[in-house]
Amino acid sequence: MKQSLHSLLLKCVFLLVVTLSLHFPSYSQDDQGMIVEGGITVGPMVFLGDLGGHFGKGTTFIKDYNMATTKIAFGAFVRAYPQQWLGFRLSLNYGHIEGDDGLIKGKGGDEETRLARNLNFRSIIMEGTLMAEVYPTVFLEDEPDDVMGRLRPYGVIGLGVYHFNPQGSYVNPATGEVEWVNLQPLHTEGQGFPEYPDRKNYSLTQLNIPMGAGIKYFFSEDLNVSFEVIHRKLFTDYVDDVSTRYVDPNLFSKYLSPSQAVIAKAISNKSVSGYNTPGYGVNERRGDPHQNDAYFTAGFTVAFRINGSSSERWRNSTHCPLLRF
Repeated sequence: MKQSLHSLLLKCVFLLVVTLSLHFPSYSQDDQGMIVEGGITVGPMVFLGDLGGHFGKGTTFIKDYNMATTKIAFGAFVRAYPQQWLGFRLSLNYGHIEGDDGLIKGKGGDEETRLARNLNFRSIIMEGTLMAEVYPTVFLEDEPDDVMGRLRPYGVIGLGVYHFNPQGSYVNPATGEVEWVNLQPLHTEGQGFPEYPDRKNYSLTQLNIPMGAGIKYFFSEDLNVSFEVIHRKLFTDYVDDVSTRYVDPNLFSKYLSPSQAVIAKAISNKSVSGYNTPGYGVNERRGDPHQNDAYFTAGFTVAFRINGSSSERWRNSTHCPLLRF
């Protein structure tokens, strides 16, 4: 149901963009050709999920953000402008995300239950997105083709595909060393086990909906920089491999190899006494299945025009760049 609603939303946005493109021909690039840019982006990537957080009850977005888990993401993109107010961006991004209950500073509140849960994860994120960019202030500009020195806010929305692979830390009893093991094959919450028909195996490659806003400054018609925040709406709660309740640990031996079963039992419950810890036993709450995971980036972009100047008369202009809308 959720995916159907999001699909309908994207279709409506697409039809709106096409309709506006046809309705405002005075802002087109028809006499100069479509503007095409290439660029790079860099900035922090932040995970929002079940693990980690701050004091009190776990919640969504920034309140449960641990600064120590912030990692830098990198990307490259190609962007085309059929209109001055409209752009389409195809991008590839690479980053890391983390979550760790051990980062919580206990203050005697609800956060103590997550601190005692003691779970952690890390994952690489590889992502491709196709997004529409809308620049609403273009309609207020006298000469929208004169971009030099101009400052433009914008909004973005689109569709993406991303790959993740959650790993958890495991202390090898033979060596005492910490190893990072892939969590999905361990079925830590009984995903795919007949005893839990509502817990399906999750795919490591899925769709997302990137949406956000930014502001762009044009040093010239050939060079611009932006700062933007883009949130990813996800359709899974298993990016961190944590979602619902603790599984019966005896099932690991039933469905996994002996070596996998040992690791799965240890890594699925890291509370002080494992499944014997009061409040952390079979069917006790492990995560919050009512909120899907998410992640966002706060990126700085640099873009260069790759198909020539938009207008020779502006290329030869000698006026000083000014901040203006």
